[in-house]
Amino acid sequence: MPPLRWMWRVLSDPGALPSAGPRWPRGVALDLALGGAQAALALWARFVVAWAFWFSGLTKVRDWETTLALFENEYAVPVLSPGLAAWLGTGGELVLPVMLLLGWGGRLAALGLSVVNAVAVISLPEVAPAAWVQHQLWGALLLALAFWGPGGLSVDAWRTRRLTRSGECR
Repeated sequence: MPPLRWMWRVLSDPGALPSAGPRWPRGVALDLALGGAQAALALWARFVVAWAFWFSGLTKVRDWETTLALFENEYAVPVLSPGLAAWLGTGGELVLPVMLLLGWGGRLAALGLSVVNAVAVISLPEVAPAAWVQHQLWGALLLALAFWGPGGLSVDAWRTRRLTRSGECR
């Protein structure tokens, strides 16, 4: 049985674990350890990105007049009017981080925040080097979460395990 299928079997049915170590297929212990590390690292990545975008959204809400002025005068958001861009950007920075942190619609939230991140970089006429590095880090973490999912410690993974056990999703 391939290691990933074995790991899924163990995660979805803990009773499937053999009682003695030597009977485990080769590499299963490593797969289990790496699977746990992957889930923890995905949770860490979700937290880091969600924290940054959530507090950016809160800053915009606290001083809405300044936010509107920035979108009208400083940020050159393509296609959208400044008022609509301010509403969409702030809404995205408040809703999507919560979804990402919970891992609820994790891939969709990661893709949405990737768009917010890209628009933030594109719309600024000049980005400070330190800010550029931060946006690159957030972009890399968001792309990893979009491609590989929010990990085992997420609402998405819990729902998948629950649906698989109940037979609704086989």
